[in-house]
Amino acid sequence: MPENRISDPETWVDQFGDYLYNYALSRIQNPSTAEDMVQETFLAALRDRGNFKGLSTERTWLTSILKHKIIDHFRKMSREHPVDDLDSATDFTEDLFDEKGSWTLKPSNWNANPEKLVDRKEFWEILNHCLSDLSKRLALAFRLREIDGMNCDEICNVLKITPSNCWVMLYRARMSIRRCLEIKWFDVKAGEGSQ
Repeated sequence: MPENRISDPETWVDQFGDYLYNYALSRIQNPSTAEDMVQETFLAALRDRGNFKGLSTERTWLTSILKHKIIDHFRKMSREHPVDDLDSATDFTEDLFDEKGSWTLKPSNWNANPEKLVDRKEFWEILNHCLSDLSKRLALAFRLREIDGMNCDEICNVLKITPSNCWVMLYRARMSIRRCLEIKWFDVKAGEGSQ
């Protein structure tokens, strides 16, 4: 596609709709909100299509717009529901260590190849299930860091939290997800050999 050329916006839904919807749904976990985000993305792209410089593919450009819409959505949620996960969460890590700091239940040995795991649909289904067990803000912090690749400062800006809150939230989210994956993925898969 020549520079500054953009395809007919009437074809965007057919070309990019499913991809953008799945992208939004994987982050928001709410089908109607994901649909709204995709619609807002298409409207913003239609309004600003003159600014498309052709430096990336249209899909990448639309995904970038969608990312900003999702971040704005999370910022709005943070302002409307300023719950501090550090105060309200129970410390589930207490039962992982004894009073001397040794493991009471050692973590499983994960022999799986992480690169192969991310290609498995079942793994993503279980990971999403594990994320749904977390509070919304812990799940969001984990998604922003581990799936979207944001750094702590960016996460703090989105969630309106301090860096120490960010690190504690990420720690708790990771420990909870690790425990959930060990129970729901690795223990179930242990009899199948390495992944």
